[in-house]
Amino acid sequence: MNFDKLFEAASKKGIEDLQVYFNDSNEFDISAFKGELDKYTIASTQKLSVKGIYEGKMGTVTTEVLTDDVIDFLVDSIISSAKTIESEDEVFIYAGDKEYKKIEGLYNESIYDVSAKQKIEDALELEKKIIEKDKRIIMVQTYYGEGSNKVRIRNSKGLNLEKLVNDAMIGAQVIANDGKDQRTSFEYIRSNDYADFDYEALASLAAKKAVALLGATPCESGEYEILLSKEASASLLMPHVSMFSAESVQKNISLLKGKVGEVVGSSLVTVVDDPFMKKSAKSGAFDDEGVATSYKELIKDGVLTGFMHNLKTAKKDNIKSTGNGFIGRGISPTNFYIKPGEYKHDDAVKSMKKGIIITDLAGTHAGANPISGDFSLQASGFLVENGEVIRPVALITVAGNYLDLLKDVTQVCDDLKFNFGYVGSPSLLVKSLMISGL
Repeated sequence: MNFDKLFEAASKKGIEDLQVYFNDSNEFDISAFKGELDKYTIASTQKLSVKGIYEGKMGTVTTEVLTDDVIDFLVDSIISSAKTIESEDEVFIYAGDKEYKKIEGLYNESIYDVSAKQKIEDALELEKKIIEKDKRIIMVQTYYGEGSNKVRIRNSKGLNLEKLVNDAMIGAQVIANDGKDQRTSFEYIRSNDYADFDYEALASLAAKKAVALLGATPCESGEYEILLSKEASASLLMPHVSMFSAESVQKNISLLKGKVGEVVGSSLVTVVDDPFMKKSAKSGAFDDEGVATSYKELIKDGVLTGFMHNLKTAKKDNIKSTGNGFIGRGISPTNFYIKPGEYKHDDAVKSMKKGIIITDLAGTHAGANPISGDFSLQASGFLVENGEVIRPVALITVAGNYLDLLKDVTQVCDDLKFNFGYVGSPSLLVKSLMISGL
């Protein structure tokens, strides 16, 4: 589409300001199962979102048709959309920032130097490697996926931004069975550099995690010192991200409202939103509103420093947007994580007298309440006594409050890992949590 023609047509029909957001994404996904290629998908999507101000109201329209013959339709749709708006909130198109950080490592062309055939062979070989690790492994399904995303933002105030990112993932789902019990695991590596994919290490870890929990039974109910694994900690942080949103604060549904400058966690806890992280598809110098992004420590050494904003919430609070406005996601983080410490996971285990290593939490979408911070979740992991792992445990429930948990963190490990939503955490040693078991 000729954007110049779109801007010209909008101006002729009385649209005061206009902004276009163009997204071009490409995906390649495969999976291997029982020694054969189980899935092979190639997909490409282009989408254009346009917003414009007409008679003081903001109209919007989205299309996947990108030819010049829909220009009049888009302009008319924006006007129609604006006429339905009843809100009296002031609207505006952002003119842009003076500087946008140059970020290296967001797009790696070399990942496409590896042929699709080689990637399929590697996925099949990964399945074979995992099965060979232990005779108790009865099923393996491996996955490889990669994608690229190109974004362009242009508006009538002269803003013209563009970014290109890509990434890939190799993963494996494993089922182990010893004749009496059956357990599953999922392990993966994510990067935009194919050289980062250590298939042998992935095979060993995926197999080890699956068989380690075989024979797991509940432990006795009571309070235990908890080592929350990096995966479990990230999954528990995920539903609580919304309490860092200024929109949640303004709607009175954030547990953190009114706590800026107050201690909300252990002095060991720092929570970061980092849009400049290398090899991440969530990184970028600007958000979907054209605002320059910034590195933020929303909790620094246990003290709440502020919230994530888009243009709308920043306007209400009379401050600058933090660059966290994203189409379809509202106020959203980029790479959001608890900053890793220097403590080793094995040292954390050795320090525990009577505790549980929680490796997996189930049902965080329903069992964790981001408004109150309370959670009650089914968990599995390992019982620890006097620094030694005694046995695997499962069918237990861990309960508590997330802010209380952050305040009770006694050590932060150095093993940061991100989940698929780019929310990450290292393992956290927590003073105590209530466990319901036998």
